[in-house]
Amino acid sequence: MIHVYTGEGEGKTLTALGLALRAIGHGKKVIMIQFMKGWKETGEYMIKDRLEPEFEIYQFGRREFVNLKNPEKTDIELARKGFEFAKKILKKNPDILILDEINLAISIGLLDLNEIINFLKRVPDDIAVVMTGRRAPREIIDMANLVTEMKYIKHPFDKGIAAREGLDY
Repeated sequence: MIHVYTGEGEGKTLTALGLALRAIGHGKKVIMIQFMKGWKETGEYMIKDRLEPEFEIYQFGRREFVNLKNPEKTDIELARKGFEFAKKILKKNPDILILDEINLAISIGLLDLNEIINFLKRVPDDIAVVMTGRRAPREIIDMANLVTEMKYIKHPFDKGIAAREGLDY
């Protein structure tokens, strides 16, 4: 099963984490790989030790935001490392593999779409793959079993409200 959470609205990673929490409650093994993220002060990263061994999270990104129009060489290298890690982590046979922000990483050229498609075709049937991020490629959407698009309507940022600990990160 391939789940895709995409769109310009809030909640793609949050939805994947909700699915992870549900699975962990049933004793399932969840591995999350975050592309383009390297900030360790997020709730999902800080809780990892309390949710082990059912939950593992790995980051392949810098603390800073990626320039979506002109990514740095470091961003490409980190995304490639994350993808190579994803291939290897399948040997741990998780029940759910979350590839957080992979859609956007593909969209801006950090990862090759055809390589991702080939990878998805080789994932064993008993592993659910969750792919998050804006701009999911049409080919990924077509492959997926479940696709949800988050629509942006409004956000506290619009009124200058800063990101809130425990709610936004």
